[in-house]
Amino acid sequence: MASTQDKNDIIEQSPKKPNWLRVKLPIGEEYRHVRGLVDTHKLHTICESGNCPNMGECWGEGTATFMILGNICTRSCGFCNVATGRPLSVDWDEPQRVAEAIHLMKVKHAVITSVDRDELEDGGSTIWYNTIKAVKSLNPSTTLETLIPDFKAQRENIQRIIDAAPEVVSHNIETTERLTRQVRMQAKYHQSMETLKILKEAGMRTKSGIMLGLGEEKDEVIQTFIDLKANLVDVVTIGQYLQPTRKHLPVVRFVHPDEFAEFRKIGYNLGFDFVESGPLVRSSYHSEKHVIPGYGIAQWMEEKKSL
Repeated sequence: MASTQDKNDIIEQSPKKPNWLRVKLPIGEEYRHVRGLVDTHKLHTICESGNCPNMGECWGEGTATFMILGNICTRSCGFCNVATGRPLSVDWDEPQRVAEAIHLMKVKHAVITSVDRDELEDGGSTIWYNTIKAVKSLNPSTTLETLIPDFKAQRENIQRIIDAAPEVVSHNIETTERLTRQVRMQAKYHQSMETLKILKEAGMRTKSGIMLGLGEEKDEVIQTFIDLKANLVDVVTIGQYLQPTRKHLPVVRFVHPDEFAEFRKIGYNLGFDFVESGPLVRSSYHSEKHVIPGYGIAQWMEEKKSL
């Protein structure tokens, strides 16, 4: 096992962040409005906890990705900036607060995610069900994407998500099979694939995401696409991994935008309905478009005609 000094040496050798990863600082009236709602309603957002590079853009447009079940995760993934430890008790009032915040924000599309709650018998799926139903009840015209944990592929817990019927259900594979143990220590590649399969078999519109820059090879990324397609996933997002702190996995390399464009082409050629690929792409980026069946592939076909 590498010493602390060895790990720091590796991190120091990480490549310098290129110009194409520069983002705008969060400013503007709408950003401040969303910031106030999040604080007032004591809500957690993955935008903050995950240090999302698009927070300024998304919040500036009046949208945010809400994180339920607290902000302490029972897992310790090497890429994630969410705190790991013993979570607080389940807050049964949280579903209504999230629904009210979405109502006040007047958003047409909302994204909800959560920490992993492996210590709970239901994995947190009951709160998930209650939150989706509360949002739908108070915001009947709002479409909803749920970015869920794997629930250890336990059908009873996944079924609660299916019963609540969000428009899109997302679960991120995050990386290739070879790197899964390093990047997602407590997760299993095929368990995540099984979760996506169960959702699709129940008729859900499904989505998954992968990060690049962790040491994966091109053929491994393509194989991950093939595996996702074999489980009939509809939407795939591909983005650059960014190291949150010196304690997290280092960036092996920064992937050039041209490579992201190539992976987008490969994804569409494999038959995905929507492929979102770029250095700053995150799972919830432009997610309002991912709800619409056929939108992505139609856009892609128009682009091909103009080439």
